[in-house]
Amino acid sequence: MNHRVIALGLACLASLASQSVSAQGIRPAAGSGLTRSLSMPPAPAFSLPAPTESATLRQADFIVAVVNSEPITNNELRARIVRIEPQLARQGGAAPSREVLAREVLESLINERTQLQLARDAGLRVDDFAVSQAEEGVARQNSLSVAALHRRLESEGFTVERFRAELRSQLLLQKLREREVQSRVRVNDLEVDQFLREQQSGSDPARLEINLGHVLVLVPENATPAQVAERQARAQRAADRVRAGEDFAVVARELSDAAEGASGGLLGLRPADRYPELFLRATAQLPIGGVVGPIRSEAGFHLLKVVDKVVAGVPTVVTQNHARHILLRTSPQLSESAAAARLADYRRRVLTGSADFASLARDYSQDGSAKQGGDLGWASPGRYVPEFEEALGRLQPGDISEPLVSRFGVHLIQLLERREARLSQREQRDMVRDTVREKKLEQAYVTWVQELRGRAYIEYREAPQ
Repeated sequence: MNHRVIALGLACLASLASQSVSAQGIRPAAGSGLTRSLSMPPAPAFSLPAPTESATLRQADFIVAVVNSEPITNNELRARIVRIEPQLARQGGAAPSREVLAREVLESLINERTQLQLARDAGLRVDDFAVSQAEEGVARQNSLSVAALHRRLESEGFTVERFRAELRSQLLLQKLREREVQSRVRVNDLEVDQFLREQQSGSDPARLEINLGHVLVLVPENATPAQVAERQARAQRAADRVRAGEDFAVVARELSDAAEGASGGLLGLRPADRYPELFLRATAQLPIGGVVGPIRSEAGFHLLKVVDKVVAGVPTVVTQNHARHILLRTSPQLSESAAAARLADYRRRVLTGSADFASLARDYSQDGSAKQGGDLGWASPGRYVPEFEEALGRLQPGDISEPLVSRFGVHLIQLLERREARLSQREQRDMVRDTVREKKLEQAYVTWVQELRGRAYIEYREAPQ
C-alpha cells in the first residue's frame, strides 16, 4: 500500500491548518481535544477542489465499492483524487500512476466510511457551534473573514453547505477516534526510561545531550605506587567535599588539573557521542545532580557530576502560560451551543466588572480546577490540545477568550501571566512521555483501523475511472 497517498488522505485538520492558502484549496482548522497527552491520530483531510473539478465529474456515475450496504461512487472517488493530487504535487517526488492513486484513495474512502458508520451507530453528534468554530478557525488561519472564506469557496464551485458538511464529518471522525483509540494507550515510567536509554545507546546517540561537571586529578605516566595513592586520596577529598554539599565549581577550581577546572569544571551541554565512553558508562544511571567517582583512567582520577541531561529536540527553555478556565461539559441536556451561550454571558459579566472570573469558576466550572477558581497553573507548550493552546497563544495577559469547544466540553479561558522558564528534569521527562505516547497512539490507531476494517462487509464493484 502506498502509505504516502494514504497519509495525505488521512492528514488531520490540525496539520492542514499550518499550510498556506493556495490555488488548490484552503487549509482546515485544528481538530478537537484538550491535552496533548490525549491527542489522536488524524482524521481524513478536507481541502478545496481544484477549479476544474466540476468539468471532470460530468461523466455518468457508477458504484465502485459497497461498505456495509453503503455505496461509494466513482464521482465521489474522483472528487477526492482531485483534492489530493495538488497536495502530492506540492510535496514533490515521483507521483503514483493514476491507477495506483485511484486504488489507494478508494481504500482510504472505505476506511473513512467504516468509521463514519460506527460514529453514527454510536450516536455521536457534532453540534453546529463546533462546526462554526472550526469554520472560523479555517478563516483565521488563512487570514480571511468567514464571509471572504465563503466567497472563496463559491468561486471554486464548492458550496458552503458542502464545506460545513465536510468539516462536520472530520470533527465526528476525530471524536470517534478519541473515544475508541485514546483509551488503548498508556505510558509508564519504564517506557520513558527505555526511550531515553535508546537515545543514548542507539544508532543516533547524538540525540542525547549531557552537561557534566568534571574534576581531574592527573597521574604521571610513570607514577610510583605512592604517587598514585596520593593522587587518589586527593580525588577522594574532592568527591567527599562535593557529596557533603560544597559547591562543585569551588572544588573544581581548587583541585582539578583539567583545563576547564579554572572556570568551574563544566564541560558544557554536548551530544553524548562527544564524551568518552568511560564517562557515559559511569553516568548512564545517574539523575541530574548525581555524582560518581573517583574513577580511574589512563590520565588519572575523575570526579563527574551530571549537571544536565536532555534529549535533543526537547527544549530546555520555553514560553509558559499561566491560565484559568471555566469548563461546562456537554450532555443531552446541555448542547455545545447552549454551553457557549452561557459562557459568553459569564465573559460579558467579567468584562463589565459585575462578576469575578475565579468566583464564576468556583460556582459553575465542571473541572477539577474549580476549587482553585479555575487556575490551571503554569503550563509548557504541548500540555493542551491544539485549539486550546492556539486560543492561549492569541491572548495577552488579562484577556479572556471567546467560548472554545474541546473534547471535554466548552471552555472560557483567561490568560493570567506569561514567562520564559527553564524546564526541570521532570518537565523534560513529561515532554519525552508525550513523544512516546504519540508513537503508541499511531500504532494503536493503525491496529484499530485494521480491526474495524476486518469487521466490515466490503464489496468491490466496477474499477475506478
